[in-house]
Amino acid sequence: MLDTPPTPETYDCPFCAIVAGRAPGDVVHEWHDALAIVPLAPVTEGHLLVIPKVHVADVGHDPYISAATMRRAAELAAEQWCNVITSRGSVATQSVFHLHIHVIPRRKGDGVTLPWSEKGA
Repeated sequence: MLDTPPTPETYDCPFCAIVAGRAPGDVVHEWHDALAIVPLAPVTEGHLLVIPKVHVADVGHDPYISAATMRRAAELAAEQWCNVITSRGSVATQSVFHLHIHVIPRRKGDGVTLPWSEKGA
């Protein structure tokens, strides 16, 4: 839960709403500082988003929170082949402006194509 009352910025944030219990979310893992949730449109089986429990707009906003959130993503990624991805800003394809780190399990021939690759793995 958020320790402070929602601000207009955090009240409209879908991830803050999940953290605060104002919106449903498929929480797979919870730490004291972050949640791992299933995204609305997972690209592979096991795709998760790791989000901090405090509102941080993106990876460049607060390096301490970003590093702590990446640590949680690394814990989930440790035993699988995966992509660990975050974006900063709409030009970089960020669509929800609350830091979120994708942990995308990969399997040979899964067909997932990253924006900078020419074909799926």
